[in-house]
Amino acid sequence: MSDISPLPDFLVLSRGKWDADKSPEEIQRAIDAFYVWHDRLVQEGRLKPGQRLATQTKLVSRSGVTDGPYAEAKEVIGGYWFFCAADLQEAVALAFQNPCLACGLAFEIRPVENERASAFKLTNETPGPVTR
Repeated sequence: MSDISPLPDFLVLSRGKWDADKSPEEIQRAIDAFYVWHDRLVQEGRLKPGQRLATQTKLVSRSGVTDGPYAEAKEVIGGYWFFCAADLQEAVALAFQNPCLACGLAFEIRPVENERASAFKLTNETPGPVTR
């Protein structure tokens, strides 16, 4: 039996749009470099693949279903994946290696909480400011 515990997961959201001043060739070079970087991290066990997201969207709330959020009003989320890292700082360091940063994309990193939700614990859904 191994005493090595698996590394925690960190959700990575790819945000933004390509820089308008970048040529399609520059952007494609960044994309190609991204996939080399991505595949290396998957092989090393540092990244779990996610997916690109399509442009169609619906927002479901107690008020009903609406089209949106709209790209003009909200920051675009283009895809997601998961880093396997010891802590948030290590996950951030991995994100800084992403070649697409140079062409305008940004990455939100969020620790994945493995506990079930509870109305009696401070979480992202708790009303009021959440400080951790």
